[in-house]
Amino acid sequence: MIDAALLSVPIMAAFVGWITNWLAIQMSFYPVQFVGVGVIGWQGVIPRKAEKMAHICIDRTLRQFGDLNAVYQKLEPQRIIEQVISQVTPRLDEYIDEMMYEIQPVLWDNLPLFLRRQIYQWAREQLPERVEDLVDDFGDDLDELVDLKALLSRELKQHPDLMNRIFKQAGSVELRSVINRGAVIGGILGCFLAPAWSVYPTPWLLPVGGFVIGFITNWLAINLIFAPLKPRRFLFWKIQGLFLRRQPEISDIWAKLVAEELITVEKVADAMINGSRGDRTRAIIQKHLRPLLDNSLLMKLGAQVTVGMSGYTELKKAMNQQALLATHDVFSDPNFNKERAPVVAGVLSGQMRALQPAEFQDILRPAFREEEGQLMFVGGIFGALAGAIQFFALTYLPL
Repeated sequence: MIDAALLSVPIMAAFVGWITNWLAIQMSFYPVQFVGVGVIGWQGVIPRKAEKMAHICIDRTLRQFGDLNAVYQKLEPQRIIEQVISQVTPRLDEYIDEMMYEIQPVLWDNLPLFLRRQIYQWAREQLPERVEDLVDDFGDDLDELVDLKALLSRELKQHPDLMNRIFKQAGSVELRSVINRGAVIGGILGCFLAPAWSVYPTPWLLPVGGFVIGFITNWLAINLIFAPLKPRRFLFWKIQGLFLRRQPEISDIWAKLVAEELITVEKVADAMINGSRGDRTRAIIQKHLRPLLDNSLLMKLGAQVTVGMSGYTELKKAMNQQALLATHDVFSDPNFNKERAPVVAGVLSGQMRALQPAEFQDILRPAFREEEGQLMFVGGIFGALAGAIQFFALTYLPL
């Protein structure tokens, strides 16, 4: 008959394997913000390494695809032109009024109504051509206008939980499997520890054994996610890294969330205008809007003489500013962003699916590699604590 005390050793080891793997997963995600004093403390591995992982992902996928300009072509520039025109045209009169009342309210109030209506009509006629030229120009220089890494860094700093949500949704099945396998592995290791304890019931054996079990199960938990790279046969089982086994599904989920949360049309447009290269974007807008002002009916009527050169300069500035505000209005349309997101997701997903297993692993693995020693050590400490508790129970509370 199996001694109940010995039977408790593998049971406790299974619990240690389960709890340390669960703890390793939790420490990967939480806390989202650093908790501690100075350098002593902890922040979840994923939120701490979110920027690095996102940058590697974008580098890998865009390197396969070409560049951001190629992605832009997939967004169908003609659809962007239609969106701009459809959003701006109904408010064009309003934009012109706001601009003129800000810079030349007296002139605009005294201009006959029929002339104002002609200016509105002329602007509506000119808008499609100007927008088409502007969108084409942006498409040619998008790589130079958008710092995609800076965009990702900004968004992930503002929303450090984003990468957590991406990982949880993309790898929920794998994460549960890792935790459950920890119990199995811990139980197996406990079966070796039990006879050793029966032969050598020394005070240090169970705490040391617990440390080894906690350390090994955490090590296995991390490696089961990423290794082996390619399917291998082990007895009756076909094994492969849990994330690698579901590369197509994980690529789809990852790409969908990145496209909906990080690289939206609205955020790219905002990065173009307000990012580190925004001056170049504004220069392009000015280049295409200046003819609209120079050749407008307002100028033909001699208003340039009326407002003077300084007033004309103010008009140009006001027009540029109004164009930037209109751009924000156009691309903040949630329906348009929702419509375009699958296009971006399709590009990213296709390229992630095409990555070799080693490349796909490299998107996620480097961040964990830097922290896995600490995760395994913490698992070992909890295992040692559990072993010490079990030694106390077996010694002083005999079954």
